[in-house]
Amino acid sequence: MTLRPVKVTIDALDDSAIGRFWAEALGRRDPADFGVGVVAVREPGPGVKNRVHLDLATASTAHQAELVARLRSLGATPVDIGQGDVPWTVLADPEGNEFCVLEPREVYRDTGPIAAVVVDCADPRAMARFWDEALDWTLHEAADDRAVLRSAEGTGPYLEFLLGPDAKTVPDRVRIDLLCHPGDDREAEATRLRALGATDLDGGRPDAPWTCMSDPEGHDFRILAPRA
Repeated sequence: MTLRPVKVTIDALDDSAIGRFWAEALGRRDPADFGVGVVAVREPGPGVKNRVHLDLATASTAHQAELVARLRSLGATPVDIGQGDVPWTVLADPEGNEFCVLEPREVYRDTGPIAAVVVDCADPRAMARFWDEALDWTLHEAADDRAVLRSAEGTGPYLEFLLGPDAKTVPDRVRIDLLCHPGDDREAEATRLRALGATDLDGGRPDAPWTCMSDPEGHDFRILAPRA
C-alpha cells in the first residue's frame, strides 16, 4: 500500500477567485495531472509565510518574463520573503499565498507548469524517511539541507523538502492531497501512516471522503478515497 500525491489544496476566502487565478496560471491541463485545488474558508490567512509553496517552471528567460507579467495581470503581486538577489521571481496570489517563477532549469524541463512542490522543514532527512515510506514516489536525494522525491514514472513535479528556520505556528493553508490506489482502503492507509509517525487532525466533516493528518513535523495533508 502506498499513496500518490495528486494536488496541492489552498484555503481561500474567495475560492472562486483563487480557483480562477490558478486555473489561468497553470493553463489547460489533463485532469489526471498534478494540479491545484481550492477550498473555501471563513477566516483570512494569519499573515505568515506558508510552509508549502509551488515553484513554476519556465523554458527560457523570455518565457519567465512573460509568465511573470501574465501572472501579475491576473492579480499576483511581488513579495519579499528574504530571498535577496536571486534569478527567480517570488510572487503571491491574490490572497497572499507565495509561489516562485523559476528561471529556466534543465532539471525541470519536463515537469509541466509546476516544477516542484516545496516544503519548508527542520529535518529534510527525517521528512525523506517518512514520505518515502508514505508515497509510491521515488526518493532522489536525502541530505541535511534538502530531500527530493518524484513520481517513479519520472513525470510531473518534484516534491522537495528544504531546510528552513520557521516552525509551525498556525494551521497550514496550503497542503498536499494524497490519493489511495484503486482497491486500497483509506483508513488502512491512515493506520499505516500513523505507524510511521503521522497524527490525526480534525477534518471538520465526519462524512467527508478524506482523512486529515499531519506528518511528523506537523505539515498537514489529506488522504483521499480511491476514485470510482
